[in-house]
Amino acid sequence: MKKPERTDAGDAFAAFSISVLRVAAHLNAESEALAKPSGQTGARWQVLAAAQHATMSVAEIGRVLGLARQGVQRIADILETDGLVRYEDNPAHQRAKLLVLTPAGTQILEDMETRQAGWADALGAEIGATSLNTATEILARVIEELEQQEEPAP
Repeated sequence: MKKPERTDAGDAFAAFSISVLRVAAHLNAESEALAKPSGQTGARWQVLAAAQHATMSVAEIGRVLGLARQGVQRIADILETDGLVRYEDNPAHQRAKLLVLTPAGTQILEDMETRQAGWADALGAEIGATSLNTATEILARVIEELEQQEEPAP
């Protein structure tokens, strides 16, 4: 099979994309390892962190995290059963309840964030804040371009 021809910019973007996917795999594995001592998973950690960040519905958390609402709902229900979150009435929407951390959820999240801080500090020191800030700016620009491409044409 013949490889498609791309421009230098297209080749650079393809290599960038593969690198981002590899980084994502490493970050997912590390989030699982950091969450495990608290009896959690990386996915549960994401939902807990989103609920702490802002009072949102399950659908809003899904949009923020780029996950399907149904998957977030399943995780939120487990977290509620475990006593880590609770649902509250949403003044903006009768059926879409808001997800709020309980004190136990806050403690679990703090435990995971404490472990993550040590890991992030060590890796950040190894790579350097300036390089990481530049990489973050580039990723933000790529995300912005991709989101613009997702918007339907008028």
